[in-house]
Amino acid sequence: MCGIVGFLDPSGSRDADLPGLLTKMSDCLSHRGPDDAGIWIDERLGLGLGHRRLSILDLSPSGHQPMSSHSGRFVLSFNGEIYNYLDIRRELESVASPIRWRGHSDTEVMLEAVERWGVRGSLERMTGMFALALWDRAESTLHIARDRLGEKPLYYGWLDRAFVFASELKALHTHPRWKGEIDRGALSLFLRHTFVPAPYSIYKGIHKLTPGTVLSVRPDGSSTEVAYWSARDVAERGDADPFVGTEIEAADMLESLLSRAVGRQMVADVPLGAFLSGGVDSSTVVALMQAQSERPVKTFTIGFREAGHNEAEHAKAVARHLGTEHTELYVTPAEAMNVIPRLPTLYDEPFSDASQIPTFLVAQLARRKVTVSLSGDGGDELFGGYYRYFVGRRLWHNLGWMPATLRRLAAAGLVAIPPGLVAGLMAVSSNKARIANLGERLHKLGALLAAASPEEMDRGLISQWNDPAEVVLAGAEPITAATDPRQWAKLSDFTQRMMFLDLVTWLPDDILVKVDRAAMGVSLETRVPMLDHAVVEFAWRLPLSYKIRGGEGKWLLRQVLFRHVPRELIDRPKSGFDVPIGSWIGGPLRDWAESLLSEDRLRREGYFNPAIIRDRWSQHLAGRRDWQQALWGVLMFQSWLESQGQTGVLAPDRTTPLAVSAAV
Repeated sequence: MCGIVGFLDPSGSRDADLPGLLTKMSDCLSHRGPDDAGIWIDERLGLGLGHRRLSILDLSPSGHQPMSSHSGRFVLSFNGEIYNYLDIRRELESVASPIRWRGHSDTEVMLEAVERWGVRGSLERMTGMFALALWDRAESTLHIARDRLGEKPLYYGWLDRAFVFASELKALHTHPRWKGEIDRGALSLFLRHTFVPAPYSIYKGIHKLTPGTVLSVRPDGSSTEVAYWSARDVAERGDADPFVGTEIEAADMLESLLSRAVGRQMVADVPLGAFLSGGVDSSTVVALMQAQSERPVKTFTIGFREAGHNEAEHAKAVARHLGTEHTELYVTPAEAMNVIPRLPTLYDEPFSDASQIPTFLVAQLARRKVTVSLSGDGGDELFGGYYRYFVGRRLWHNLGWMPATLRRLAAAGLVAIPPGLVAGLMAVSSNKARIANLGERLHKLGALLAAASPEEMDRGLISQWNDPAEVVLAGAEPITAATDPRQWAKLSDFTQRMMFLDLVTWLPDDILVKVDRAAMGVSLETRVPMLDHAVVEFAWRLPLSYKIRGGEGKWLLRQVLFRHVPRELIDRPKSGFDVPIGSWIGGPLRDWAESLLSEDRLRREGYFNPAIIRDRWSQHLAGRRDWQQALWGVLMFQSWLESQGQTGVLAPDRTTPLAVSAAV
């Protein structure tokens, strides 16, 4: 795991201190690569490639980057791991003239693969997670590429005539042409989703590279983007050519693919372990690790004392059964809240999935003993684990037959139920929590009833704000993969379509961002065996009945796990890896939240409609409505904005762009 930065700027290369600039940009990513640093520059073209290294394979100087191919044609700055690099190395040795290898890094193998098969041909052969920048000296072309599922981040954009890229946004801030104008459309998307979905970033003109693609840029400013792998194609092929074997054969195949993926990802020249929550996904990964290890696997979990927010006891039971070397840490609310001031720097742009807090804490715990940790992410999206899949299917089945006009009338009636009525019921009810929850569900149901399609209903289920453009001043939402039917996979089942949209939006832009930034913030590499593309492609061939059965998700994955762990250790209600944000912001964090949500401040900054924000805040504090998720998004933006100070961001006036700077 490393960090990469660079630029291509022929127009500004003559008098600039390119080595100084590149070093400055690279040093911003020292947390991603504390072990080594390197730069490579072509002064004539204004080209620079920078690298920060976290040494995982080939710890010797022969793994230093940026690295040149043996012929000298290609120069590579690479972040990630190629898990099948030994297979590729052997294939190269069998088809090419004798290669005098300098070391045993996957980076060197990648360079020679590109020499032999070209950029796209090499990427199609590789199994791994990565973001890379490759300079082709013969073609004067810069290629940047990202792995198939988006495990590793890569931002890029144009600053005037300078093309820039980096693993994290903070490195781009140091470029002398950085403007940092906030994209209000992206801000609206953030309030809806808890993240800014690709290809957007919080800044105008700065983008996230789409997973599975290569962007090629030339000194004249021309560029092309091509896909070398498509999640949509994989999903549609799987739907058209489903697996037809027995349940036992399917479980055998899944276990074989997962075991191979886990085994490849256990290769490292540094200490390695795994996150273990005690749930299906992480327990499966750890079980398959332990089955292939001669010594106890190091496992890590975080616990909370609050009821409903702790899975540490379940993780301990699974660890005890598998015989792992288990480390757990119970965290106090104060210790968890102490992470909050670090979040803007860790995530670089607004991000409000509150499980980012325990994710950082477990990464910090693991880093005390290991440099690499495997995780179980991806299981929900691939094998139908989210409760939303069952709710969405049932809702549309029960309500979708109604004429649109009737549904809209019913929706208006439910949404119109005054909060005071629910509050009154709470006052006389012996089960206030249940009545309050009923009120929340009625309002949510009202919003969902108005949906014109199952996809629109699913969007309502995942939305933190149903109409962010009403909250963000001049904040019309741009089109995303979740709202553009041209980007949707043509699948026969609504639930499969929900899972596909999660695979290309929620997974890369929330789950993988959360894990990558939290782990790299403490210089820990994370690996995700479930996202081996062979596992992903097989999962999409499985009939839905092999994923969801009897009102329970991940059915086939459970069958694999039950071969290693007793069913009674796993079959239980999921409590979740989250924190009680709602009670925190109404309690110990109330003063902090109030300062960020003050009406005067909101008006001065000019991003949000103060009346709406203040109304939601008042309702939350009074206990009339639970707005914790919606408010947490606003608070995370406000906290991020404050962290930018006067230099990192431009705050456009609501009517005249770029008229004023942010006053925070």
